Amino acid sequence: MAERATHRDRLRALEFEAFVAGAGGRLLHTATLLTGEPPQPPGAYVRAEALLRAALARTYADWDRLHGGDPYDRARRELALRFAREARRHQRPRGGLLDRLTPIERLVLVLRMYEEVGEGQTAALLGLSADRVRAVCARAVATLRASGAGRGAGPGTRGTAPAPRRTP
Repeated sequence: MAERATHRDRLRALEFEAFVAGAGGRLLHTATLLTGEPPQPPGAYVRAEALLRAALARTYADWDRLHGGDPYDRARRELALRFAREARRHQRPRGGLLDRLTPIERLVLVLRMYEEVGEGQTAALLGLSADRVRAVCARAVATLRASGAGRGAGPGTRGTAPAPRRTP
């Protein structure tokens, strides 16, 4: 009986390691966008890595209860919820392209635009109405556009370079 449990635990650990090997990079990038840590050498994203570790620990704890569900969705959900709780308790994240956004705007924008989570699923995840998610997302995009983000304008932005001038 103990051998069966040990084998099951090893199999569970191997499955989880394979999941992290495949999805860990994208989840870390999502965590980095949420926390707004400025670009640093690899391995130096302290807040993002701590957020991801906590989300992955919870995902691993619930691994057996996923029953064929998508572990990436579970890890992303845990990442978003942990960020939302942290953002309520602490100051606004600083740094990066999204530094002008409030934590909820940052969270909605990352889920909707980077993670491509549907409006209804984002609303359910955050406990908001779909109309509220739509309004927050529109406000976040408008804020970024108004600040010149994405065009490389303004101090502290890391957008793309301005388009070359056309000659007549």
